[in-house]
Order: sequence, then structure tokens, then C-alpha cells
Amino acid sequence: MIEKIWFERHWLGWLLSPLLWPLSRVFKWISERRRQQYQSNAKASYRAKVPVIVVGNITAGGNGKTPVVIWLVETLLELGFKPGVVSRGYGGKAPQYPFMVQQESTPAQSGDEPLLIKRRTGVAVVVDPIRSQAVQALEAQGVDIIVTDDGLQHYALQRDIEFIVIDGQRRFGNQQFIPFGPLREGLERLSQVDFLITNGGQAQNQEIEMSLQPSMAINLKTGDKKSVSDLTRLVAFAGIGHPPRFFNTLSELNAAVIKTQGFADHQDFEQAELDALAKQGDHLIMTEKDAVKCHQFAQDNWWYLPVSAKISDQNKQHIIQKIIKVKSGYGS
Repeated sequence: MIEKIWFERHWLGWLLSPLLWPLSRVFKWISERRRQQYQSNAKASYRAKVPVIVVGNITAGGNGKTPVVIWLVETLLELGFKPGVVSRGYGGKAPQYPFMVQQESTPAQSGDEPLLIKRRTGVAVVVDPIRSQAVQALEAQGVDIIVTDDGLQHYALQRDIEFIVIDGQRRFGNQQFIPFGPLREGLERLSQVDFLITNGGQAQNQEIEMSLQPSMAINLKTGDKKSVSDLTRLVAFAGIGHPPRFFNTLSELNAAVIKTQGFADHQDFEQAELDALAKQGDHLIMTEKDAVKCHQFAQDNWWYLPVSAKISDQNKQHIIQKIIKVKSGYGS
């Protein structure tokens, strides 16, 4: 219901506005004051020894940040850099912090997104609620550039390049602050960052258009690959920020989906619950982010659909030029 209030202007939002609007003003004041304190040096912030790139958003919920992080890391690897990734590790509880994510780490330790990034890219990934500590751990590993997955509002860490990822369909909803709307920061932040990436929909003004390009479906148990359209009577589920985005992708691929089930972002799944879902069709299909939590109890007919960020070569070169310029300021 909260998403209907934020993005569909549901009538209940206006009914609750006498409560939600004052709370949103308090949130706005706290958000702006906190940023001002870091900008004025009233609060200390950490300056890394290598360039820091932040990929975040100004709205609550999933906008497609992780695919952008993976795209950036792969681009940096192509350029010959040694990148590392920092994440808060939402949804995980590591035995200690900072926590260096390994291929064999579990989502319960690292969170689902850091583990996905590690397995997709192979680069050093460190999680820590205090991101400056994660950055220092990466510096000790000899990385020469750092990408942070989320953390636009984490001003205790200084940054050199900022990306905001925008949901091209939902954009900024009713343009109100949490809890009356989805905003974590005001719309003025859009003009203050280096790059605006629009995920789906129509890019506006200076925004860079991005799409999520799906590949073949991959079997969780065997690693076999198949076209989604070859899988019969699919039951699809997604525990991401905006599950309909995944279901729409399957529809565009002409997948034979007979049932969809959305879950909360970073949902911890119960095997019995997913077993019951799977029995309603011939195959169960999920996102790659969900798959990292389901490998240990996956059945033979469980599949996931990887997606990759697609950005035009022209925009890619524009981003690369900015990164190289910033990197040159740190020396060779």
C-alpha cells in the first residue's frame, strides 16, 4: 500500500497526509542538516587514497543500482584498473567487520547484492555499515579505484564521482519525502551529481538511458542454459525493490508465465514456501539476486535470469573520460 501512496497517488495517501506530511518535513530537515554538517566539516568524513565512485539514488527502493555497479566494475577492468566494491551489506550479518566477501560466502553473512557482485565480477568486495572502514580494507588490498553500491547519502565518506540511478517508469513518485513519499533527498540533488542513469522508460534532460538486457536462463543446480521462451508453464517470483520490473521483462521475452509472486526486497526465503510455488508450474524462475539465496535448496526445475546494464557506447565513453580525468588527479 505504501508504494501505491508514493507512486500511484492512492486516495489513502491524502487521508493519511495529516500524519505523513509533518513526518516527511522532519525527515527532510534531518536529511538536509546532516548533509550540511558534513559539508561544513562539523562532522568528520573520510577521504580515500584512491578515487571513489558512488552509485546511489534519491528515492527509497530498488532502481537498478547493482547492475550499474557491475557495469562500472566491468568497464574499469577493461580499462586495466584494479577496482574494489564497497557495500553496507544490507540483509546480512557478518561475523566481523569489515567483511571481505568470498565466492563461498553466504547471503546471511554478506547480504545478497554484495555476493552477487562478487560472483559476477570476481573483484574484491567488502561490506561494512561504516563504509570508510570498508574503503580502508580495500586500500590495504591494493585496489586503485573504489565503487560503492548505494551510499549516496553516506556523507561520512567523501567521493569523486556520483551516479544517481532513476527508475524511468516510476521516477520520483509524488515527489514527497519519506514517509509521505519516496524521496531520501530533494530533487535539487539531480543537478549536483556527475551522471544521471535512467533505468527503463524515457530518459529526460541530461539523463543517460539504460536498459537491462537479459541473457539465457540458468539452472540453479546444473548451470544449464536455456532461452526463457523454451521453459513451459513458468512460476515467477522476485524479492527485489520493484518486482513488476522482473515480470515485465519475462513478458517481453514471451515467457510462458502462469503465476507471479512478489516479495519484499532482500526477502529471506523459506524452502517450503518456494517448493509450494514451484509445484504450481513446470519451472520456477527468479532474479539473479534471489538466486544467491536459493542455491543451497534449489530443485532441478529452478532457474534464474541474469540481466546486464546496457548503455550506449557514446555515453560509455563520456563516463570513461570522466573517470580517467579523476584518476589522473591521484597520480599513476
